[in-house]
Amino acid sequence: MSRDTSVRWAADPRPLEDVEVDVLIPTRNRAAELAVTLAGLAAQDGPVFRTVVSDQSDGAPAWIQAPVAAVLRVLEAQGTRVELLRHLPRRGLAEHRQFLLEQATGEKTLFLDDDVWLEPGALGRMAHALDELRCGFVGMAPQGFSYLKDRRPEETRSFAAWDGTVAPERVRPAEPAFERWPLHSAANLSHLSVDLGLEPGQWLAYKVAWLGGCTMFRRAALEDVGGFRFWTELPPEHCGEDVVAQWNVMEKYGGAGILPTGAVHLESPTTVTDRRIEAFNVVLGAPGEPGEKESNNHQTKGTDMDNTPDPIRIQKFLGGVDYPATKDSLLAHAKNAGADSDVLNALNHIPETEYDGPTSVSSAVSDG
Repeated sequence: MSRDTSVRWAADPRPLEDVEVDVLIPTRNRAAELAVTLAGLAAQDGPVFRTVVSDQSDGAPAWIQAPVAAVLRVLEAQGTRVELLRHLPRRGLAEHRQFLLEQATGEKTLFLDDDVWLEPGALGRMAHALDELRCGFVGMAPQGFSYLKDRRPEETRSFAAWDGTVAPERVRPAEPAFERWPLHSAANLSHLSVDLGLEPGQWLAYKVAWLGGCTMFRRAALEDVGGFRFWTELPPEHCGEDVVAQWNVMEKYGGAGILPTGAVHLESPTTVTDRRIEAFNVVLGAPGEPGEKESNNHQTKGTDMDNTPDPIRIQKFLGGVDYPATKDSLLAHAKNAGADSDVLNALNHIPETEYDGPTSVSSAVSDG
């Protein structure tokens, strides 16, 4: 499909084509960011896609704002089907994603966060890669362009390209594959694309711990492992629901990241402020005990958590740290980022030394 250009915007609509990709966008209280995200979609030239926006804003939905409404009209004028849904009350991120998945009809499903802009051609590149690799999902990790001059070689040491077939693999905090997670920080992938000498139109698949913000699933694979139906096991305030779904798909069908990434993070403040409960701890088992479900009654009732925060939770408050960094600078950065008392307490107990990257911080927290 080629989108209708301006010469046809006022013409009678063309006959509808079968949808190959459903672009599913959950949103809440982010009209400006959503407008930019939709503008990125308006620059895509296929495959045939449908855009589904589900809004859980505290007030009126984002599409009543003029910038969002304008870009939605552009998408429709280009021949893209648009569906706008209001989904309340809020029951958590996982439930919202499951609701969106149930709206999908296409062979492929792209979960796109409402603060991610896609460069032209990104949608087609992901769809082509998913067809060629025949795995459960592919994705483009969003890059923070404020970090384009911030090279972090210590965070890209775990990079490994897939050589041929993408194989199923298990990822858990205790598994070696988990150590790939720093790859997607800052602008690491943009630097890797330059270092690898990738040319326009060229792409390669690489191994991931997980992908946030822009993940295209083979819909049948995601539904086969249960989608996000685990939402019933979680309290409304949680994070990391995308990690659980991806790990389930990876274990059966495999998954891959795609370089170069054409996804850009808008770097707006998160709307998910309560990150005390990581979904994988509740759904997949306790850290250090892969496969063994933990008792989470104390978590689901919202009482205090006694466990040391897992590495994902800690690093969400350390994004943008200029390494090497001292313990005091890590604490100061985490406080400014709004870290909760559990994270600050964990950092307060690491040794007084200099840390060369996220992995060394995570190791110190675990050892403590």
